[in-house]
Amino acid sequence: MSPTPLAPGALPLIGHGLQLKRQPLEFMNSLREHGPVVRIQLARTPAYVVTDPALTKEVLVTDVESYAKGGRIIDALKVFFGDGLATVADGDTHMRNRRLMQPMFNKAHIATRGDTMIEKVREIVGGWAEGEPRDTLADMTELTLAAFLTALFGADLPAHLQRDFIALMPPIMQGTIRQTLLPGWVNRLPLPANRAHAERVARLRHLIDQAIDHRTAAQAGSSSPEAACPHAARQSDAGLFDTLLTADDPQTGPLSRRQLQDEAITLLTGAIETTSTTLAWAFVEIEKNPAIARRMQEELDTVCGDRPVRQEDLDRLGYTRAVLQETMRMYGPAWLVTRTATRTVTLGGHSIPEGADVVYSPYLHQHDPAVFPEPGSFDPDRWSGRPDAATRGAFLAFGAGRRNCVGEAFAWTELLIILATVKQLWPRLALTSPEPKAQALVTVKPDGLTMTPHAGGTPADEGGKESDGDDRRVAV
Repeated sequence: MSPTPLAPGALPLIGHGLQLKRQPLEFMNSLREHGPVVRIQLARTPAYVVTDPALTKEVLVTDVESYAKGGRIIDALKVFFGDGLATVADGDTHMRNRRLMQPMFNKAHIATRGDTMIEKVREIVGGWAEGEPRDTLADMTELTLAAFLTALFGADLPAHLQRDFIALMPPIMQGTIRQTLLPGWVNRLPLPANRAHAERVARLRHLIDQAIDHRTAAQAGSSSPEAACPHAARQSDAGLFDTLLTADDPQTGPLSRRQLQDEAITLLTGAIETTSTTLAWAFVEIEKNPAIARRMQEELDTVCGDRPVRQEDLDRLGYTRAVLQETMRMYGPAWLVTRTATRTVTLGGHSIPEGADVVYSPYLHQHDPAVFPEPGSFDPDRWSGRPDAATRGAFLAFGAGRRNCVGEAFAWTELLIILATVKQLWPRLALTSPEPKAQALVTVKPDGLTMTPHAGGTPADEGGKESDGDDRRVAV
């Protein structure tokens, strides 16, 4: 049995806390140099970081019973998520809820929502002003949330509920991030920030209740004899959440109102945080790489011509998808994930005691030069012609094993819709702020990002020049 090496730089009392605070991504990436399993200190508590993709697969797939979903980050998120699919403990409840939710994210089911989402995104993006600098991460948050609300609760979700969700979710996410970074005892103190966060979460649950009541009434109206009335709910207004509202497990019955709230919060958060961050970084990389911008525009022109993108176009946007996949590889979106050892285990020749935190980092694996040559270079072509098996162990943007993201197919649909629609309406988003730096919170965010929409033109590169500035937007 090999002794597990301790990462250098641990300080008395705080362990590696200073490195994780000041340069978390660089610190995580450096651990690869010290072995396949490396011990770090979180204050006085040891945690075991897995740096080898093959061993991470063992944690997530082949020996999953020995590594339960848990750890400090999950414990903090449970305060907000409750027992949603992302945080509920492994076991019968998790498997039951996942089974009930899977029909929501069937690819054919998602396709029925695609064109409605496109209409919502075009409505918002079409209201941007030419040449007006914009907070790009805030824009992507608004777009992802608006599109997902439309898909989740239906196109007829009352406008005031949409507005309230969009206003409430960003400060809730900031509060949640804050609580994951602070010790649990601080989060339990009656501090103003803690009280404000609790009040916002309560308000969110109330909004979800209103949305559920709206969908329940719409379902009742569509199934009544009066459904033929022109005022009855249309099938086209249905939402993905209808599947959960009608789900009925033979043994435990339908989900309770609290369980519906927990799952809705989990879905909303997953749709916002990771998707909006990925899109923001994608626009940065597209602006930095003029040749990539042109190839994307050529693909859109070939597939769509002068008409708006449609749901059936998405599978033909192969290069656009490669741009998004390379963005996820470069920037996470998650950079640190925890599990808890359910027994004393041997991992890669190292003994890990029962109850210990086991850490893996998608960011670290996705920057492994043995899997991704020149990992610091943004290269969508690295995904062309490569079988998924070649990178599955190292590309972990959607997790792996039985806890992999149930909404992966939806995430791809939403990402492609938003990126393609913005590129059609505004072929260039010019970087107005200094080039952002990666900031590791729950996801890897840009630390500040302002971009300006232009209806024509692409940045010049070494062998090209700006386009002639023709207005290439299509009718909203």
